Formats: sequence, C-alpha cells, structure tokens
Amino acid sequence: MLLTLTMSTLILMISMIVMFLASLLSKKPMVDREKMSPFECGFDPKSLSRMPFSLRFFLIAIIFLIFDVEIALLLPMIMIIKFSNLMVWTFTSLFFIFILLAGLYHEWNQGALEWSE
Repeated sequence: MLLTLTMSTLILMISMIVMFLASLLSKKPMVDREKMSPFECGFDPKSLSRMPFSLRFFLIAIIFLIFDVEIALLLPMIMIIKFSNLMVWTFTSLFFIFILLAGLYHEWNQGALEWSE
C-alpha cells in the first residue's frame, strides 16, 4: 500500500515537472513586424499577406469531390453488368444517376455554381 502511494506520488511529481519544463521551453518570443510580414525584398507589402479564403471556391471544390467519388462508384457498374439481372442493374443505375442529377439541380438552384455575384 505504501509502495503504491509512493510510486503514484513520484510519477505525479515527475509528470508535473516535465509539463512545467515543456511549457516553459515552448514559449515563443515576442513577434515583431518584420517577422510577421511576407518577404518582398525588404519593401513594405502593397497588400494584405493573409487574404481570406473564398467560401465559393471551397463549395466548388466540395462539389467536385462529391462528383468525383460518384464517378468512381459508377465505373464498376459497367463491370458487373455481366453478372447481374439486367432490370435490377438498369433500375439501380438510373436511380443513382437520378440522385446525382437532383443534387446538381439543387446546387444550381441554390446558386452554389455561380462564381460571380
């Protein structure tokens, strides 16, 4: 019992010392204007270096990824046409394409595909 309490206390103290040293050593020095500015041959930058990310670009990229994954799901359907029932395969393929087209139509109506305002 005493050995367990001693070991727990020792482990707790060692971990507290390591955490204190890590927080003490990881402090960043004060930042100055030269270190925070982009490198432009010693001149002051003409525009803001950290431009905000365009949300429209992000939406277009997400739509591209979704349709890219859907194409990867459609391509194996060509390979399984030999092994499946033709009516079931046709219904499944048309239903899948219908869902894709409905999603595209919805994005178009919401204006996510319009780049300029």
